Amino acid sequence: MSRPSVVITEPLNNDAVAWLAERCDVVFANSDVSAELDEALATAQGLVVRTYTRVDKSLLARAPILRVVGRAGVGLDNIDRDACAARNIAVVSTPDANTTAVVEYIWSLIFKVVRPVSPVTWALTSQEWRMVRDSTLASRELSQMTLGVLGLGRIGSAVARVGSTLMGRVIYHDLLDVPPDQRAGAEAVSRDELLAHSDILTIHVDGRPTNRRLIGADVCALLKPDVLFINTSRGFVVDAGALATFLKTHADARAILDVHDPEPFGADYPLFDLRNATLFPHIASATVHAKENMSWVVRDVWRELSSQQ
Repeated sequence: MSRPSVVITEPLNNDAVAWLAERCDVVFANSDVSAELDEALATAQGLVVRTYTRVDKSLLARAPILRVVGRAGVGLDNIDRDACAARNIAVVSTPDANTTAVVEYIWSLIFKVVRPVSPVTWALTSQEWRMVRDSTLASRELSQMTLGVLGLGRIGSAVARVGSTLMGRVIYHDLLDVPPDQRAGAEAVSRDELLAHSDILTIHVDGRPTNRRLIGADVCALLKPDVLFINTSRGFVVDAGALATFLKTHADARAILDVHDPEPFGADYPLFDLRNATLFPHIASATVHAKENMSWVVRDVWRELSSQQ
């Protein structure tokens, strides 16, 4: 029996690739090079992607014998699952792979804002020593603040769990009725109450179409004027223009965004170069361990291929 061909379009952990190569013919193809990808897809039975390969009807049409798509990551926003289902193409992913990495990242951002510190890098006089100490005086402690979580799913609940040990209050809003024993110490509130009372608001919604531009002018109008707004979920859930307008008119507010629409963004991105907006290049899950975890989606890809033989 011939070995199935599996196309990989974005970098994966070497050990995971080697494991798959023992069982399949692995082909690397850059999704940005159409001719290269077309040639690989023509005989591909499996496809492994990460973030920037769009698996849509157009791509699937170029893969006539494709049987499984593996997403080395959590969300499936870049995969047209309906189109895959219509072709009986299985879709697998690694939903638990990066939770710890993202939660650590979010709290590192919060600490940098709430408790910014700088080391002493030169010998100080007594007067300078006192001045440095006075200048680093934090205005509030986390125990005096309210953490708001929009979306209490896998990552949102993990963020809330940490917050329940540090924050004065943790509140959340979710479309679903989350059972009390799964709320990670957070208190359920209405959307408007969440927005109005959160000193720190962190976004953890999924990729459903109705969440596009979820954070618009109406939401921004309800935020505290000194809110710390964090988005590590999906770039398209934020109306960048509306958030930029809010930040320009509320100098004490702060926004930190790890995800954007589009990626990469250009100089015309509304949030680019704003004093109170900090932008990162989609690195919340950028740990060696998380990348390894996500790469092992190859096990599920092989399981699907071997079960269909």
